[in-house]
Amino acid sequence: MRPRERYLLNDLKTDLKDRMVFLGGPRQVGKTTLALQCLGQKAAKESHAAYLNWDSLADRKRILEGHLPSRQPVVIFDEIHKFGQWRNLVKGYYDKHKSKASFLVTGSARLDYYRRGGDSLQGRYHYYRLFPLSLNELGSQTSISDLEQLLKFGGFPEPFFKSNARFHRRWLREYGARVIYEDLRELENVRDVSKIELLLNHLPDCIASPLSIRSLSLLLGVAHETVESWISILERLYVAFRIPPYGHKGIRAVKKENKLYFWDWSRVKEPGARFENLVACQLLKYCCYVEDTEGYDMSLQFIRDTDKREIDFVVLKDGSPQFAIECKLSDTRTSSKFEYFKQRTDIPRFYLTHAGKADFGNESTGQRVLPFPTFCQELGLP
Repeated sequence: MRPRERYLLNDLKTDLKDRMVFLGGPRQVGKTTLALQCLGQKAAKESHAAYLNWDSLADRKRILEGHLPSRQPVVIFDEIHKFGQWRNLVKGYYDKHKSKASFLVTGSARLDYYRRGGDSLQGRYHYYRLFPLSLNELGSQTSISDLEQLLKFGGFPEPFFKSNARFHRRWLREYGARVIYEDLRELENVRDVSKIELLLNHLPDCIASPLSIRSLSLLLGVAHETVESWISILERLYVAFRIPPYGHKGIRAVKKENKLYFWDWSRVKEPGARFENLVACQLLKYCCYVEDTEGYDMSLQFIRDTDKREIDFVVLKDGSPQFAIECKLSDTRTSSKFEYFKQRTDIPRFYLTHAGKADFGNESTGQRVLPFPTFCQELGLP
């Protein structure tokens, strides 16, 4: 089973006609493969003349000397943000060659963070975030078995398509080591790397609950501010992301504690929490896609009041709630919390999505129970 094509391909090709395109996302999520597809050749590989990788000494020399490949309509700079002066370098290339070539810049270490170090590129690029595979990328006839495979092996292409438990275990271990001992040391000024590794190993147990920085600081024996800084680093490295609580004047909402999820939900062992993490990643993917392609201000949040009534997610567009989502592994009835929050907020629709087969409710009540594959198809999630 292979995806028809990655969901961003057509958008990238369109924007490359009049801007540079920056493509960020976790390492091994498929950025290079997607970038090579933008060259317009079915079997384009890393050896293609238009592909320049900063980690290659030969390519690095060509980049710094200004030896761009000739007669190439698209030029790819991979991981160039590791060069301290990359913004001015890319700006110069674009300003000099934009009538002859388009430029696609990719990076795995939170490219959107490093691009903010200056405004020299303002107005010259569009930015996209590439997410792991999702059900709708696998084809039009997705099923519960596809969902089970995603839950088990995650959405990163290599372990998903191999679907081998032994390979997946080794891949998880090696991936974590590369992020901690290569990306982190190369891009962040951190001395106590071993404790960040301990934090990374503990965080899967924190999924699906409000994240207590105080508890983590006690566990690791470091200051509250240090834990906060380390989690921010993991976010910049595309390892994890946090979502804030949704505050509405009609409820006594919690305001301080966020919830944390992984880009790779297969790190989470508890089945219910793993499913919630998968849904969180799918919803964030939707928010980022709408934001990157349409320019709306999108936000993924959760609802929790001081009496501990909670709904897993709420999606907002330009500050206005679009729908709320509760996640359950098994078939279930609509939650009484839906009616409670419906009466007190302006959320128009409530969904309960699950890994079973039950499908009932309708738009007139604003409450619906449906399988997760159906949820993805009907909302047109990327």
